[in-house]
Amino acid sequence: MQNNDPHPASDVDAASEALNADIEALKARVAEVEAGNSELRETVLREKAELENQRRRLHRDLEQARRFANEKLLNELLPVFDGLESGLAVETADVTAMREGLGLTLKSLLKVGENHGLAQVDPLGQPLDPERHHAVSMVEAPGTPAGTVVSVLQKGYVLNDRLLRPALVAVAKD
Repeated sequence: MQNNDPHPASDVDAASEALNADIEALKARVAEVEAGNSELRETVLREKAELENQRRRLHRDLEQARRFANEKLLNELLPVFDGLESGLAVETADVTAMREGLGLTLKSLLKVGENHGLAQVDPLGQPLDPERHHAVSMVEAPGTPAGTVVSVLQKGYVLNDRLLRPALVAVAKD
């Protein structure tokens, strides 16, 4: 009897062994990829945790900065508070001394403001500047050009070249 099978048994066994070898190689490769994925997953989780920790630290630092941002300013204001309290503690009726004390306290307060970028706008005798002055009245002022500030009802303030409050002024009429 003749064997009409085009693939003899030895060919099938060789192909089966080659297929099994390929399967084992693929299983080994899958195990490698899974191990690599596991390492990458752990790295990503660590990085994510580190980013979250940095975000929390930054949030905490920003909150601390906000809470204590005015510390320097308030520390500089303490002598002004002390001066006012000392002035109020004096019980004499000497108006001149009281006025002098208030003047020194105001000078001290203005110095603190100046140290932090605050400047007064006192436009007496200057032309009206609508960017920095708010005219509340117009008055007769002989000998003064029209549009000139003749009295300052309330001084204005500028903080680092930005208008904080305009000066309230009276202006000379035509």
